[in-house]
Amino acid sequence: MKTVDVRTKRRCEFVDVTREVEAIAGESGVKQGLCVCFVPHTTAGVTIQENADPDVTRDLDYKLGELIPKEDRGFRHNEGNSDAHLKSSLLGASQTLLIQNGRLVLGTWQAIYFAEFDGPRQRKMHVEVMGGASACS
Repeated sequence: MKTVDVRTKRRCEFVDVTREVEAIAGESGVKQGLCVCFVPHTTAGVTIQENADPDVTRDLDYKLGELIPKEDRGFRHNEGNSDAHLKSSLLGASQTLLIQNGRLVLGTWQAIYFAEFDGPRQRKMHVEVMGGASACS
């Protein structure tokens, strides 16, 4: 397992971590297998989304904020970040990607994003690569 360090600058932010994950997958030597990205935080997550237009992640942030506003008088958790916990649960703490011919299998416009909902913070994302030359064939 390898760990990607992610420093976020805003309360809500999507950080493209595709290059870091691709490097870990490539260095693993695995030709066919799986790559799991796991975020060990309850107010952050990971998602796969379009990388060609930054408005896509801005729209995602906007709509999540509209659906789950920070200031909701119904929240009972007293740390003031209940919205971040809910957003994290919606996106999820992990993504599993395929590896084929030693490379991540991603669509033309897809990227891996670390999703911050309670920043700015110093965060981590764990990456585990599994498989071998003959796995998943």
